[in-house]
Amino acid sequence: MREQEDRERHRELAQFLRTRRARMTPERAGLPAEGRRRTPGLRRSEVALLAGISVDWYTWLEQGRNIQVSSQVLESIAHALQLDADEKKHLFLLALQQYPAASTQAAPEISPALQRFLDLQGTSPAYVTDQRLNIVAWNRIASMLYGGYETMSARERNSVWRTFTSPDVRELLREHWESHARHRLAQFRASYAKYAGDPWWTDMIGELSRTSEEFRAWWPRHDVLNGPEGEKINYHRAVGKLTFEQVSFIMSDEPNLTVTLNVPAADGDTVAKLSKLLKE
Repeated sequence: MREQEDRERHRELAQFLRTRRARMTPERAGLPAEGRRRTPGLRRSEVALLAGISVDWYTWLEQGRNIQVSSQVLESIAHALQLDADEKKHLFLLALQQYPAASTQAAPEISPALQRFLDLQGTSPAYVTDQRLNIVAWNRIASMLYGGYETMSARERNSVWRTFTSPDVRELLREHWESHARHRLAQFRASYAKYAGDPWWTDMIGELSRTSEEFRAWWPRHDVLNGPEGEKINYHRAVGKLTFEQVSFIMSDEPNLTVTLNVPAADGDTVAKLSKLLKE
């Protein structure tokens, strides 16, 4: 099982490096342009030159070979490919510069204090996700707005699965669905670096690829991202347009849990609509 997970991790690293090399241009990298190229992006030799490592060494990484690399080499590659903070973290996780998390995740325990905190948010939809992006706790207004978590199956409470398969989510987001879906997928990909090869993730990715055309098209892009979405607009069938600012934070005593609050816009309109919804 561990060998299979390592192979998958190395394959994921290789694909990630290739996608990041393909998006670079000689001009962006500070290299002289040499006419038209048959394939987009930099050559492997150019990345190796920029990173100050041998072409063979970099090629082996893109081939998914089982080789050990130092943090210094990874720093150089991240600089050469101009990775942002999330992408650099993703690179380090895939290259095993941090210990991989356990393959199996115990179900998180939601303390009474955390549940009270969610309940006290009133008209701010609030929920907690684990590293698989499963919704594991929520308050009343979140359940009313996003579809009744109490009656959902475990798979339906996975926010990535629900985003890509639920017609209700598409109606809730309307013209904002694609940006939300791409954001959620990039978060999912970033978390996957810790669990590449794990059976739960393999099954979920395979099922989503078979079920969703968009997931199948976007997953190979290797986009990674952490953090909240900022402004969020929802459309509820009973009260209409709702506008939020999203805030999220990781629990200090449970780093595998993320608390997300959708804070109603300051104009008061969204608060009034959600207050009406809570009274029904």
